[in-house]
Amino acid sequence: MESGKKKKVLIIGVIGADVHAVGNKILYHAFTEAGFEVVNLGVMVSQEEYIAAAIEANADAIVVSSLYGQGELDCRGMREKCDEAGLKGIPLLVGGNIVIGKQKFEDVEKRFKEMGFDRAFPPNTLPETTIEALRELLHMDGEEQ
Repeated sequence: MESGKKKKVLIIGVIGADVHAVGNKILYHAFTEAGFEVVNLGVMVSQEEYIAAAIEANADAIVVSSLYGQGELDCRGMREKCDEAGLKGIPLLVGGNIVIGKQKFEDVEKRFKEMGFDRAFPPNTLPETTIEALRELLHMDGEEQ
């Protein structure tokens, strides 16, 4: 029975009008290699598309990337939309260049947490950091796959 354990399902993509694809591909490969089942929505993904994919795939978490600086605007209201769609409590993670200009990341992180995101990551965060956070949020207790 142990070997038939279902992989945790992640929905990933680049939100809003952002077309930066390289980081998204890197995350896809890193998450897949770490033992997750990954549904990659690609670039220019709306909140509604993340949510529809999460429902369809019975996802365990949603990982939002943004590199063009508009992440704060693009992510506003996403937790409420998830809750309304029946995804109450699904872990929401966000990372990249998620705000415009130089801002202290502690302030940025606080704003995203106030918006209902479980984790926010600054630019150039290593995939391993995000994988660690996902394992913690999904109660995977350091299990290796």
